[in-house]
Amino acid sequence: MTVETDGPPYCLHGLNAVYLKQHGWYRIDARGNKPGVVAEFSPPVENLAFQIVDIAERDFPEIWAEPLPLVVNALTWNKTVELVCENLPDVEVMPSNPSGKPED
Repeated sequence: MTVETDGPPYCLHGLNAVYLKQHGWYRIDARGNKPGVVAEFSPPVENLAFQIVDIAERDFPEIWAEPLPLVVNALTWNKTVELVCENLPDVEVMPSNPSGKPED
């Protein structure tokens, strides 16, 4: 996502996911609500804190049990925010899992 609202610089942002028996996997933004941010918990509709506003932003709808190693590496090896920003990992958008069930 963009740091500002009009393009670069970009940042990483992670979401949490919970499994709801009635709805399957449901992504939530743990930051919750504050002025200008509405991230309500209202399954089955996702209400994340921020929407994509720039063509270069990506939303990865799949649920991963563990963080992607390349994201962990970027956060571990780059010792400053500036270095992380200069070396953000690029991840291919994968097709979503329509069943809502975790894949092996």
